[in-house]
Amino acid sequence: MVTRQAFIELIAPIAVKLRLDNSPIFPSVRIAQAILETGGKVNAWNNLVGYKVGSGVLTPYWSGDRVSALTWEMVNGVRYDNVPSDFRAYPTIEAGFRDQDLLFQFSRYVSVRNAKSPGEQTQALQNSGYATDIAYASKLNTLIQTNGLTRYDEEVVEMLEQLQAQIAALQTRVGALEGQAALKEVPVWAKTAVDAAVKAGLIDTPKDGSYDFYRLLTVLHRKGII
Repeated sequence: MVTRQAFIELIAPIAVKLRLDNSPIFPSVRIAQAILETGGKVNAWNNLVGYKVGSGVLTPYWSGDRVSALTWEMVNGVRYDNVPSDFRAYPTIEAGFRDQDLLFQFSRYVSVRNAKSPGEQTQALQNSGYATDIAYASKLNTLIQTNGLTRYDEEVVEMLEQLQAQIAALQTRVGALEGQAALKEVPVWAKTAVDAAVKAGLIDTPKDGSYDFYRLLTVLHRKGII
């Protein structure tokens, strides 16, 4: 049997990784939602967020696989148990989370994307109708608080601050190098790392960088920091 802490330790690195990769969802909210939707257990279909089949439109992360399961719904404040529903099935937990992030790009979830704090985001999830449970935000907030999940939000902030400091130090070093000609194009071997750094907002347009600059970006990317 998977303990609550073991479940959190399994989900947290994925939630942090996705946040660093520009996911709109705070790690604390993502972990709390996974606990609430599954009871802290990894289901066989790797859908930890209660994402139903819905329109059935395929995405890069969902190929159409589904499972039928009983759930409960709230309608006009009344709870109905044993409601049959079809849920999306994924090859991995990360694929399920990434598919959910695509859902949150719809205008209906603009308040979820724009939330500035976990508490604001949990309320936005409830207000946008992600779940029918009228106590959805309250339950998520309780899970975040009792399990100390905001530490994973803080981990993301610390990692970004460290990366910013590393980038700043690198730029200073590059600027001080004498006789080091700037490269006019991004080396082929550095393109993936540069694209990731630009996407994360750590650097601007990748032009006229030095060899060392591109080399460090590549190392940081390979270590999963970018």
